[in-house]
Amino acid sequence: MPNYRRLHLPGRSYFFTHVTYQRHPWLCTDLGRQALREAIITVRQKHPFVINAFVLLPDHFHCILTLPENDADYAKRWRLIKLMVTKACGKELGFPLEQSPSGERRGEGKLWQRRYWEHCIRGEKDFLSCCDYIHYNPVKHGLVESPTDWEFSSVHRFLREG
Repeated sequence: MPNYRRLHLPGRSYFFTHVTYQRHPWLCTDLGRQALREAIITVRQKHPFVINAFVLLPDHFHCILTLPENDADYAKRWRLIKLMVTKACGKELGFPLEQSPSGERRGEGKLWQRRYWEHCIRGEKDFLSCCDYIHYNPVKHGLVESPTDWEFSSVHRFLREG
């Protein structure tokens, strides 16, 4: 079994990618967006964090999240967010996707891939590069021609705030 190593530094910013189970495109549905939004708001109340950049695509999302100075536990936040989304809309979405044997043993749902990608931001240049990647992602996937054409992106906030 692989030994995944993640960097856990308090107060740092991290780039994340989360993907839906078998890349099923449910995230941009009204139900998916609302469940994710509510889960983020709820978890943020008890376990604070800041979302610096975000893009939601049909089968995955990217974001930059900054933790409080004394906290490095982003895994707990993502676990709670994904659990809340699954409880809120897992049955209603009701995908007829086949569950892997290991997923069945672990009692996992069929909304999210088990793992996620994480990268600790290493300075201003890295932060800006990750923001550009996030905001350009809908163009990369052929969903729009310009980042500003994609509705579910923090690029609009970035432009408003200069």
